[in-house]
Amino acid sequence: MANKFKGGRTVLAAATSPHTEADPSSESYWSDFNVTLHKKFSSPAESLDYMHWRNDQYVDYIKFLPVSSHDGEVIVDYGCGPGHDLVGFLTYSRPAAVYGMDISRPSLAESADRLRVHGYDCKLVHVSETDDRIPLDDGTVDYVHCSGVLNHVPSPEKILKEFRRILKPSGYARLMVYNRNSIWVHLFVSHVLPASDPKYRGLSREEAFRRSTDTFDCPISRNWTTQEMNELAGISGFSAKHLGNAVSIFEMSLLPQRFTPMMDRSFDAESRQFLSRLEFDARGVPYVDGQAAGIDGCYELRKVG
Repeated sequence: MANKFKGGRTVLAAATSPHTEADPSSESYWSDFNVTLHKKFSSPAESLDYMHWRNDQYVDYIKFLPVSSHDGEVIVDYGCGPGHDLVGFLTYSRPAAVYGMDISRPSLAESADRLRVHGYDCKLVHVSETDDRIPLDDGTVDYVHCSGVLNHVPSPEKILKEFRRILKPSGYARLMVYNRNSIWVHLFVSHVLPASDPKYRGLSREEAFRRSTDTFDCPISRNWTTQEMNELAGISGFSAKHLGNAVSIFEMSLLPQRFTPMMDRSFDAESRQFLSRLEFDARGVPYVDGQAAGIDGCYELRKVG
């Protein structure tokens, strides 16, 4: 898991990675590929600088999923990858305990190396997509952090039900999942990639999306609307609050290309209408129907019942 299992929000490298033969094993895939591309950090300053740079690539992301303000909490970072957010929690909060969980043993080893650079203590746990249970007792966790992971697991409902089980009655989770109502889906996947890369021509939008986010061979990559996330949360025993969407700088860089498909009568009508409704704030961030049109949909979940 590289911040997801955990290529963890690695959209910047997405379409440029070389095409290799797909491996059906998610663990094998995410062991080869993660958000830092296996970068090593030699000092706390270098590690934190990289973390801040990465967060800055997604406008408002850190506002929706902050690593600060978690003093005294037992935290699970599900899909911790090479340890970006683990370092963040231990630098900007004083948690009671932090568990980093991931499907990728190499990413966990990189987390351990990075934590040692900082002098931090954290419990690192290998999990498998075939596991039925997260290896923690019921009602023992204050906060579950899951950034860019749920969109890559075979059974999101199963994972969310496990989050509910391990959370205390007062506990909560924050998620980043891929947002369908985004520039990524309606411009990058629907127009830019098919126009520039023959591999994407003739693919359905969902198949092209799967292959667009974390290299062409990513085993699983899905997206949700806010309504779909609310429904998924509900059947998993949660109420969901949509915190907002973070727009990637990469998406913003694509915006000048929107006019060509908007003039094309054969271009998908849903995507054309989406692009025609764009409005912009003073920062240049695009919005549609009052919501930022970014790839990162951010949610808070609370237990019900």
